[in-house]
Amino acid sequence: MAVRRALLSVSDKTGLVPFARRLAAKGIDLLSTGGTQKALADAGLRVVPVGEYTAAPEILGGRVKTLHPRVHGGILYRRGLASDEADVKARDIPPIDLVVVNLYPFREAVAAGKPFPEVVEEIDIGGPAMVRSSAKNSAHVGVVVDPADYEKVAGEIEATGSLSEATRFDLMKKAFAHTAAYDAAIAEYLSSRAGPEAQPAHFPGTLAATWSKAQDLRYGENPHQAGAFYRAPREPEEPTVAFARVLQGKELSYNNLLDLEAALAAVKEYDGTACVVIKHNTPSGVALAATPAEAFALARDCDPVSAFGGIVALNRPVDAAAAKELAGLFLECVIAPAYGPEARELLAAKRNLRLLTSPRLGEPRATWRRRPEEARELRSITGGVLVMDRDLGGVRREDCKVMTKRAPTEREWQDLLFAWKVVKHVKSNAIVFAAGDRTLAIGGGQTSRVESVKIARMKARFPLAGSAVGSDAFFPFPDGVEEIIAAGATAIVQPGGSVRDAEVVAVADAAGIAMVATGMRHFRH
Repeated sequence: MAVRRALLSVSDKTGLVPFARRLAAKGIDLLSTGGTQKALADAGLRVVPVGEYTAAPEILGGRVKTLHPRVHGGILYRRGLASDEADVKARDIPPIDLVVVNLYPFREAVAAGKPFPEVVEEIDIGGPAMVRSSAKNSAHVGVVVDPADYEKVAGEIEATGSLSEATRFDLMKKAFAHTAAYDAAIAEYLSSRAGPEAQPAHFPGTLAATWSKAQDLRYGENPHQAGAFYRAPREPEEPTVAFARVLQGKELSYNNLLDLEAALAAVKEYDGTACVVIKHNTPSGVALAATPAEAFALARDCDPVSAFGGIVALNRPVDAAAAKELAGLFLECVIAPAYGPEARELLAAKRNLRLLTSPRLGEPRATWRRRPEEARELRSITGGVLVMDRDLGGVRREDCKVMTKRAPTEREWQDLLFAWKVVKHVKSNAIVFAAGDRTLAIGGGQTSRVESVKIARMKARFPLAGSAVGSDAFFPFPDGVEEIIAAGATAIVQPGGSVRDAEVVAVADAAGIAMVATGMRHFRH
């Protein structure tokens, strides 16, 4: 279907003028409204205002511009259908063959915390109507809602003068997804309020969760389970696995993505040069050091057996020294801010090793921003979904309460706070022995806390004497603390709050070790 007339009305004007120039160069008539019309006219393009085209100037302060039979008739009429042809001829309605529309910035108004009346004014009416009309009539009309599609659409029109059926169908699917996500965002915003002036509820009555499929996966957690990977509509303003760039290696699997997310979440805790090694969604080693190579070596050596076939996250670019260390062990994936040329060359020999970059990982943590929906965590159950805040909690030294007669030394405080950051990412019941900015032994995923302590001791490759221990929840009995004391640790950080806290503290005092309470629990199921 030849493209002879296009209607352009966009809030996001990214790439608009160059795209419109290419359409005009093909002799396509341009219709437009408001700010879009001004932008095109200021660029020297000939554009017909929609108000002039309909002979019905916009009214109600711009609320009504395109809601007119001459607009929607030109979009919706079925070319070649006798009754439609007769209608448009009788009413002098020319065809509109291409509709380029993106919607008022409703989400941005919400994110900016604008007052309710101002947010309501950002609910687009004419835009979604035009998108839906043109998408419904995709047999004859192309609809573009994403500036990223300008190049493909302009190129196809330049080559053939028209848009193929396949292209129009792809644009149709994208258009309906666009309006669905937009309406879902409005529903979520409104359902979080009891009234226009009411404060929003922490969780809305309607949860608007829309994602786009990034790829089908080879399988899910196991080969007999199908799997797919979906991305959120917008890239987060913090380091992310979902929008990371894959530089080399095999296709990512379902389990790779889960483990990468666990590794990235853990390494994001640290400002200093850090490395996290993940196996089966839980850390096997974490370390801070002067260089990425040293950090990886220390994290790996905490549990080199588990590190085999593991996932590594680094919060500094991988240089040649780090690449040599990484190349010495079979790994599934590495994610880092960047890789130097020598590192890329060294790791290229590991053809199946997946290398990913998440550039924001190299930026100061203070620059990261989270939209409200990015601070949530969703987990499915049959017939429903559980929603909670992401565990972004942390504690400072001044937040902790010393429970024992002896307070920690300066060195113990440093080790305790390091262990507390790690324990948050270990499966419950979680126990972490640490010293000198590195983990020494990790136990977790057990049905009793004392068993996690015993497993950590059993797996330890280094002396635990003088170490500090983090526990993700309180000790229900003194037995776990007794095991920690027997291992030689001298300080413990835990949430506190057990009915047996006094018994637990008495055991610690008798051994002369320090214990502090955070008042915060870090269960991870």
